Amino acid sequence: MIDVDGVTKRFGRTTAVDDLTFTVRPGRVTGFLGPNGAGKSTTMRVVLGLDRATAGRATIDGHAYRDLPEPLRRVGALLEAGSAHGGRSAYHHLWWLARSNRIGRSRVAEVLGLVGLDGVARKRVRGFSLGMKQRLGIAAALLGDPPVLLFDEPVNGLDPEGVRWIRGLLRDLAAEGRTVLVSSHLMAEMALTADHLVVIARGRLLADAPLDEVVGDAPSLEDAFMRLVTR
Repeated sequence: MIDVDGVTKRFGRTTAVDDLTFTVRPGRVTGFLGPNGAGKSTTMRVVLGLDRATAGRATIDGHAYRDLPEPLRRVGALLEAGSAHGGRSAYHHLWWLARSNRIGRSRVAEVLGLVGLDGVARKRVRGFSLGMKQRLGIAAALLGDPPVLLFDEPVNGLDPEGVRWIRGLLRDLAAEGRTVLVSSHLMAEMALTADHLVVIARGRLLADAPLDEVVGDAPSLEDAFMRLVTR
């Protein structure tokens, strides 16, 4: 479970996240929606200890990320597809991460197969397309078989088949009882993937409810979203 409790994050005079509170529960896909610059990525970075909150706190199963031993076994995250060193092969990128958290070599091969990169495992990342880098980032998130997962725009760079694949993967992970938080700007895709939505704008919470409640009588999730962010 992810708890964001009164989190505020300021960068100088700019408030990126403003007294934000919500809980991401296991067993469902929670979509994290908001316009560009709404504070979604900053909130995820605070949860993962990459940014320090100005006020409030974010915890994973009651603990700050920095206090988790072998964190890859507790939390998996995809924030930036291009984070892998271009000179490393896909296999060695994952094996380096695995060794740092006492994860066995067999798991590296397993996740490469799961994301469809087993055929290019020994190729250098610099030659990968954006979609392949995205799949490698997903493999890294899954490496420790964690119960909590965060994905920031996971369908970026994926072809239609890849989009269908990630949709099924996210729903399967939630069905296994994991906590799954997914940030996206693709409303139609979130309407097919998410069970629950957290919607923010200008760093503030606008909605925290099941998908059908957020949509209500609107013709689509996109229409409901626009009503929320422009009211």
